[in-house]
Amino acid sequence: MKDLLLYIARNLVDDPDAVSVTEIEGDQELTLELRVAPDDMGKVIGRQGRIAKEIRTVVRSYAQRTGVKVSVDIVD
Repeated sequence: MKDLLLYIARNLVDDPDAVSVTEIEGDQELTLELRVAPDDMGKVIGRQGRIAKEIRTVVRSYAQRTGVKVSVDIVD
């Protein structure tokens, strides 16, 4: 799932080298923290958060096939 999120984010931004994903294991859920360059935050979030919502949907649907609960947080 980390690789999927990296792939999606790197194809959206201008500076793909600045993209990083951190996995945080929780009790019931895996949290993926996505970090991008400050100039690329708007490209990852999108207008009214539409792109961020779709990224979360794709990652969750992939995780559902493997039986894992996942949340995606975009941090600055």
